[in-house]
Amino acid sequence: MTLAVICGGFLAISTSALPRDDSGARLVWAIQWALLPILALMISIMRVANHRFSTPEDIDGSGLTSGTPRVLVLRAILQNTLEQAMLAVAAYMIWAAAMPHAWLRAVPIAASLFAVGRILFAIGYERGAPGRAMGFGLTAYPTFAMLVAAAILIVLRSAGWVVL
Repeated sequence: MTLAVICGGFLAISTSALPRDDSGARLVWAIQWALLPILALMISIMRVANHRFSTPEDIDGSGLTSGTPRVLVLRAILQNTLEQAMLAVAAYMIWAAAMPHAWLRAVPIAASLFAVGRILFAIGYERGAPGRAMGFGLTAYPTFAMLVAAAILIVLRSAGWVVL
């Protein structure tokens, strides 16, 4: 599914929609799209905070209480979202700096998949691994693919084998 969305997105996003082909514009492009993972992280934080505020058993925080089952779930979703957001934002920056200009179309696609993936992950979390699998996949696989592809290209360029 991730591959289909990325391929479709490449066809849907015109190169004229991309920023200028200079380092600053590329990074600004990636930073702007990083807003989606950061918003997902903010929402996760807000969900934990709102729960704590309205639940006397959890209001003192995890350092002072063992936590209700609900706050444990919300914290697990938050922890995973934090991990995924950190990787995604780094991947977008590295991608924008290293990849050919036309490939910048992958950044908004990955960011959009991240947002949808986090929603599905949170909705399905309490159903166990099958319930969160689609959300995790939509969140993680584009990021993983971007990091691996950028690493390969950077290594090949450093070795003088590729001039993209």
